[in-house]
Amino acid sequence: MTFLTKFATVATLAVAIAAGTSSLALAQAKTDFKVAWSIYVGWMPWGYAADTGIVQKWADQYGITIEVTQFNDYVESMNQYTAGAYDAVTLTNMDGLSIPAAGGVDTTAVIIGDFSAGNDAVILKGVADLAAIAGQPVNLVEFSVSHYLLARALESVGMTERDVNVVNTSDPDMVGAFQTADVTAMVTWNPMVSEILALPDATKVFDSAQIPGEIIDMMVANSEVLEANPDFGKALAGIWYDTMAIMTADTPEGAAARQAMGVASGTDQAGFEAQLAATKLFPTPAEAVAFTTSPDLSTTMDKVRTFLFDKGLLGSGAPSADIIGVELPDGTVLGDAANVKLRFTAEYMQLAADGAL
Repeated sequence: MTFLTKFATVATLAVAIAAGTSSLALAQAKTDFKVAWSIYVGWMPWGYAADTGIVQKWADQYGITIEVTQFNDYVESMNQYTAGAYDAVTLTNMDGLSIPAAGGVDTTAVIIGDFSAGNDAVILKGVADLAAIAGQPVNLVEFSVSHYLLARALESVGMTERDVNVVNTSDPDMVGAFQTADVTAMVTWNPMVSEILALPDATKVFDSAQIPGEIIDMMVANSEVLEANPDFGKALAGIWYDTMAIMTADTPEGAAARQAMGVASGTDQAGFEAQLAATKLFPTPAEAVAFTTSPDLSTTMDKVRTFLFDKGLLGSGAPSADIIGVELPDGTVLGDAANVKLRFTAEYMQLAADGAL
């Protein structure tokens, strides 16, 4: 099954959920919550927090339960969230708009954890010049941030997607695929980038450090669930910043945390710290609030929604990129204010910054 087919299936289901009585059930107060995350340097803290009792601590504080589940397939984690099986999920700003939001699921960014500053990369085999990508098949997770990065990379050398042949490839298959003779160009993210660059003839020719602030890594939640259960959002913020304090500390405990996250992502402490170096992490809530409330976020989301519209990922027959509203922290809306499906808020991060959780 192709990603597009999976997307269409889930989108149909999500629209049905949004239009049906299930929406009312989702909006009710409840005590048990499910969170999905997938392997990526900026999301490894969620697994560490679950393993070390930090999730339990904050769930207990608010008298709720939070079940944290790791997915090996990023797209599948988002599909499961969009289908209503999870209350929250880790994803990027672009994927949040193209999958749950475009699928009809009103979604709120609770935590802005970081932006990619080199973790996403275009890799060629045997050549070191990006322009050599012309005419090549390019393996990537179609319609993901990798697809967006490819488009931005091609722009930088005066090309478009018409100059290459995109081949949809699942993220768990990336490292193996690069070692086959047919694969000569790939776009993916860490930890796969590090593994691939360790292979013979692999050269990074473009990465997300060249488009800083555009690929944003977030923890999002169903807006209706969040509105009915603000303690869930507070618990997520508490979990995140407790974990940030540990993993960024220059202490034996901090080193142990980075080692544990490295091992869990298939590398070691040094490998994990190399990936962190390609990540603009927001270790404190104040830094995250400053980024989230910056006018730059509007500019970035305008680029992203334009890309998605150009790819037909805002719904078949969408007349423009305005069809889905994106609400910014100051209440302004990009697009249709009557159809807001992706919301950015600094509310929970600000509570953490104020010590008010």
